[in-house]
Amino acid sequence: MKNGDRLTGTFVKSDGKTLVLHTDYAGDVTVNWSAIQSIEEKEPLHVQAQGGKTAVGTIATSGNNLEVLTRAGRVVMPISTVTALALESDYEKTAHPSLVQDWKGGVNAGFSLTGGNSRTTNLALGFLAARQTQNDKLSAYASSVFATSKTTIPNLSPPITITTTTANTAGGGLRYDRNINAKWFGFGAGDFFSDALQLLNLRSAFSGGLGYHAIQSDRTTLDLLGGLNYTHESYAGDKTLTPPTLPFTRNRAALTLGQELMHKLGQSTVLNERLYFYPDFNHAGDFRGTFDFASVTKINKHLGWQNSFSDVYVSNPPPGRQRNDVILTTGLNVSFGQ
Repeated sequence: MKNGDRLTGTFVKSDGKTLVLHTDYAGDVTVNWSAIQSIEEKEPLHVQAQGGKTAVGTIATSGNNLEVLTRAGRVVMPISTVTALALESDYEKTAHPSLVQDWKGGVNAGFSLTGGNSRTTNLALGFLAARQTQNDKLSAYASSVFATSKTTIPNLSPPITITTTTANTAGGGLRYDRNINAKWFGFGAGDFFSDALQLLNLRSAFSGGLGYHAIQSDRTTLDLLGGLNYTHESYAGDKTLTPPTLPFTRNRAALTLGQELMHKLGQSTVLNERLYFYPDFNHAGDFRGTFDFASVTKINKHLGWQNSFSDVYVSNPPPGRQRNDVILTTGLNVSFGQ
């Protein structure tokens, strides 16, 4: 530094005005470029500047410029134009990771049990993970809720216990995003969902389209998505209705319209919200909608407390079934890759 101080650490990022250095003794330290006298680095660095200009090599500072000694010669970049600075080995891991690298996410689990006059069990499980590089993102999720209630009829001899399933849903999916530029990206996704109480054996939805990064910051991200989807649904019959309904399937093409929001609330809580709307091409007025909201509050590095709310709406469910399915769960979250 120009005042004589010396900092030792690993390069994290740079925006041309500041440099973030990760140190063992103080964590991430942000330094103004104007306060830097010189930089010493034994390993090659990957330097990226405005306009897509890149260079790889050892670096030195010269006034307001950054000099990169590459294999082909010396490359001079104005410090004000530098947008990224990282060890070349770290950059290669980020730019071209293997499929099993850099996954981050968490596993949620919630369980409740009552006895005595009320005998119920409730188990909720969830999984969410994402692998993001500089050019693309692969995400996966899965969730399941199962609940039962037992009622005993004491006046009979012997007493009879009736077990009723009050919730039985399971779902999961994959989505791949590929950046077109800093703001636009293309996406493709497959989502699968079953709901025994709505007689839904399986709903398979395959979608694709374009997305737009409306907000991108360390604390808040907002993506807007639009495209097309194809959905196949398989429903079971219901013999308790008069007249009974038979099993049936239906296929539909629809629009995909959605938005996804992430916001860091303070230092320990993360909020996630998703809203999707699927207008049906086959039958005017028919549509499906989903809304998901979740929060995770850190207890320590790997353990947190999660709350989630989901609402799945179908405008034309099977006869005798409700249009809305609402799920509220809470429990522990175990994170990995953080």
